[in-house]
Amino acid sequence: MEPIRETLKRVVNAPAFSERYSEMRKEVLAHPGVQKFLEDHSEEIDAPTIDRGLGKLYEYIDQSHDCNKCPSLDACINHLKGFEPNLVLERGTIGISYTKCRLKEANDNKRHASSLIHSMYMPKEVMQATLSGFDLDDSRMAAFRAVGDFLDQATGPDNLPEKGLYLYGQFGIGKSYLLSAVANELAEINVKSVLVFVPEFMREMKQAIGDQTLQEKVDYVKKADVLMLDDIGAEAMSSWTRDEVLGTILHYRMSEKLPTFMSSNFSYSELEYHLTYSQRGEKEDLKAARIMERIRALTTPVKLDGRNRRN
Repeated sequence: MEPIRETLKRVVNAPAFSERYSEMRKEVLAHPGVQKFLEDHSEEIDAPTIDRGLGKLYEYIDQSHDCNKCPSLDACINHLKGFEPNLVLERGTIGISYTKCRLKEANDNKRHASSLIHSMYMPKEVMQATLSGFDLDDSRMAAFRAVGDFLDQATGPDNLPEKGLYLYGQFGIGKSYLLSAVANELAEINVKSVLVFVPEFMREMKQAIGDQTLQEKVDYVKKADVLMLDDIGAEAMSSWTRDEVLGTILHYRMSEKLPTFMSSNFSYSELEYHLTYSQRGEKEDLKAARIMERIRALTTPVKLDGRNRRN
């Protein structure tokens, strides 16, 4: 039997193999990335080093760079999905290191941004809202500009405007959508938001008394970096939910100067009237006024007009 070393020598020296090897070497050395790497390390790399590292060089050129061969992250062709190769020189040997590609970076950023938004009872489709998707016309420009002014001042979790917005107007005109779009914009600068659909939240607070989670849930909402209370005024408010739940949340946020957004079908004066009467029909002007004082301290009212987008 022919020794393996002799067999390899015979195969390597065969004309067909030598020709393929020469073509591969030529292809590798013609690659712009390889040429730049060799140029950057011209004083450290000689011909034998290149020959020893030809396998790594070929591995490098065979993959996608700057996602140029990948239509999407799922369709990534690289050895490590979502990572692109970089040539390195380690102790005189050519090697490869891998770093995140731009598609994976964007995907990871999107996932991180999503993790910064906690939705309580908000529709999924609303949670995908973007400012670019907000339907603009003259009647909606004031609200859009107010949102823009807030976002211009917000540069990160430790630098947020103290006052949020109170968006009010008719049904289905995009108030919830705009709140969600703001939350998504804030997530891009690492600001956490909690979006709460108020009617459902108030119903759950009543149940939370029985399972002893009331304080935990109220604390979570009231301490959010940015809180968005959607559809306030649509709930049948009892004296207890108004004073002990909503009042507690608003008082804390006013004291701590935490930005709060709200949406409602009611203007300030209409909401105050709504809050004046409890479910039992009792008229409680002073308590309603106290809640409204906190809402006025926390928000700037902005009317949103337009057609009903739900029709």
